[in-house]
Amino acid sequence: MTNEITPKNHLFESSQIRSAWDDEQEEWFFSVVDVVAALTDSTNPTDYLKKLRKRDELLGNYIGTNCPQVAMRTDTGKLRKTLAATTKQLLRLIQSIPSKKAEPFKLWLAQVGSERLDQLQDPELSIDQAMLDYKRLGYSDSWINQRLKSIEIRKELTGEWKKHGLQEGPEFAFLTDVIYKTWAGKTAKEYKQYKGLKKENLRDNMTNKELVLNMLAELSTKEISEATNPETLAEHENAAKRGGGIAKEARLKLEAETGKKVVSRQNAKGLQLADKSDKNDD
Repeated sequence: MTNEITPKNHLFESSQIRSAWDDEQEEWFFSVVDVVAALTDSTNPTDYLKKLRKRDELLGNYIGTNCPQVAMRTDTGKLRKTLAATTKQLLRLIQSIPSKKAEPFKLWLAQVGSERLDQLQDPELSIDQAMLDYKRLGYSDSWINQRLKSIEIRKELTGEWKKHGLQEGPEFAFLTDVIYKTWAGKTAKEYKQYKGLKKENLRDNMTNKELVLNMLAELSTKEISEATNPETLAEHENAAKRGGGIAKEARLKLEAETGKKVVSRQNAKGLQLADKSDKNDD
């Protein structure tokens, strides 16, 4: 799987099932080890799965052929590749696991799929889900509001790029780097390194000020693109520089007025701790 996926957790009874939504394939991928743990209550689900694959040779071959390694978060919050399966693939796995939970789990899978289809039809449901997810992670209400707005503006910009035939992946990443470099002085990779990040989402680790200025840069880029109708990648680069330049001017003005740097080393952990501290002070 080369396209970008969105990791999250789902709850089956009292078990957390790590999962990832693949936008391109429009499929949920679930952690196979987590499913085994939920169905068997095994103290060592990894070992249970190994023995299961040896005992059922056809299942072992099926998993090896069909189930990819997908990046999902560990208990420590780090992204690690783990064996994953779609709903259809999990149904094959369940056939080989003697468990009273098999039928309830099948119903749970159907419900998860149904909820995602509903969200695709009604974007407001996706927003509600995102808000709940960020709340569970410990972000403040004000930060969540900014983050959801930033998602909306980002989609408007990428929609504009798609309209002009730009390719998702390298060209989107290139123009995004141009925007970041112009207003913040750092590419996405440099920005992540500055915040001590690896594979984490950069915007999920921005402060309110950073989110606002990045929104201004992306909104300005989209508006300039609509006004100038760029045709080549070089022309889109120019629009991105101009859009980022508007946010850069705002950043420099704010820093001059407050004496504080906007681009911060603070990341999600610091943001969440700060919110908890504010609540304790109250």
